[in-house]
Amino acid sequence: MIEQLLRAENALALGLLDQAEQIYAQTLAHDPANAIALVGLSRVALERGDERASLGFARRAMSIDPENTQASRMVARLEEVIRERGDAVPQETPAAPPPAQAVPPAVAPPPAAPQSSPAAVAEVAPRRRGLLRRLTGRS
Repeated sequence: MIEQLLRAENALALGLLDQAEQIYAQTLAHDPANAIALVGLSRVALERGDERASLGFARRAMSIDPENTQASRMVARLEEVIRERGDAVPQETPAAPPPAQAVPPAVAPPPAAPQSSPAAVAEVAPRRRGLLRRLTGRS
C-alpha cells in the first residue's frame, strides 16, 4: 500500500493528476479508511480548482484520522478561502466513510487520457507546488 501511495505522490508532484487520482482511488477502494489517500484526493481536487470537492475529501480524512495535520490545515484554509470569497461553506460531510466497493464518482478511474508533456509539467508544476505549500502550511 505504501508503494502505491508513493507512486501517487510522485505522479501528483509531476502534475499527472489523472494518474495520481486513479492510484489514490484504487487505494481507497481497497482501504476506505485510508486518510492519506483521502488527503491525496483532496490535493488532486485542489489542483483541478475544485475547492468544494477538496474540502469534502479533507473533511473525510479528518473524520477518519482527527490527528492528521495536513487534512486539518487543508480544511481550515479551504473554509477560510471560501468564506473570504463570500461563498457559503459547505456543510460537514458524514463521519462514516463509504463502503469499500463504493468509490466516489469524482474519483472513479478516468478513461485513458493523454499524459502531460514534460514541457507543460515543467511550466505548471512549480505554481502547483507553491499553492499546495501555502494551503498545507509547508515551507
